Amino acid sequence: MSRPGDNWAELLKLHERDLVASGSAAKTIDAYGRDLAQFTTWFSEVGPDPILAGHRDVRRYAAHLSASGCAASTVARKLAAVRSLFAFLTRTGRVSQNPADLVSAPKAASRLPRVLTTEQITEILETAPARTPLEIRDRAMIELSYSCGLRSEEVISLPVDALDFESEQLSVVGKGSRHRRLPVGEPAQRAVEDYLSRGRPALVSDPAEKALFISRNGRRLSPSDVSRRLSARVRDAAAASGISPHALRHSFATHLLEGGADLRTIQELLGHSSISTTQVYTHLDSARLRDAYAGSHPRA
Repeated sequence: MSRPGDNWAELLKLHERDLVASGSAAKTIDAYGRDLAQFTTWFSEVGPDPILAGHRDVRRYAAHLSASGCAASTVARKLAAVRSLFAFLTRTGRVSQNPADLVSAPKAASRLPRVLTTEQITEILETAPARTPLEIRDRAMIELSYSCGLRSEEVISLPVDALDFESEQLSVVGKGSRHRRLPVGEPAQRAVEDYLSRGRPALVSDPAEKALFISRNGRRLSPSDVSRRLSARVRDAAAASGISPHALRHSFATHLLEGGADLRTIQELLGHSSISTTQVYTHLDSARLRDAYAGSHPRA
């Protein structure tokens, strides 16, 4: 059992290694690292040693975050980092209990994801230019993102041979290094095929580069590259300012639900570990139906 004076910095490193070993996403690990550094700084000012933190201390920390103007979702994430750390310390016998288990995270205001209509999606795809290698690449990214409901991180991690044209399936590695194979529509297949024949060969500079989508310099794209390029296409083609590229993923799920797909199927296609995450789309569809009713029924 650890005692005051244990090397806290070393414990944080061990916790990070544990997250890596368990397959946590790199973005989660980075966010937890920043959040735990903030917790350490705060506790060093109010207590003798972070490892001695009790549930009252964690509750005070949550109150401090809220008073500092942090949104409920931010406070919840920072508490999740503390809970994860102490869960590791409990599991490895360094502390006797997890003080964060007795502290409830604040409830974030429910916000439904914004989606594009089928008309907007059609406009984006039919008006997207495909003359230059970069335009051909962007069109393929949009088609594939919408056809398969991909996250931006999944788009950039695709290898050049991810799409099996014979089986019409895409191999994707999602959050937590979970693998899934997704059906790909014919328009997306044609767009990727066009990119592989006319776009990528003009961009690639290193034959050893395995990424499917690459930059003008021949390197793997970053999440910000994907976000910037898709945002521009969505904004320009659909006049949908304020809607993020992630809207393509939300639109994919919503349009499947509207077409009669069941939640379990949508969950599997999206790569959600829990059905509760997918259930937001039932609320989204209900909200759409309410809006349609209010706008069209004479006695709404």
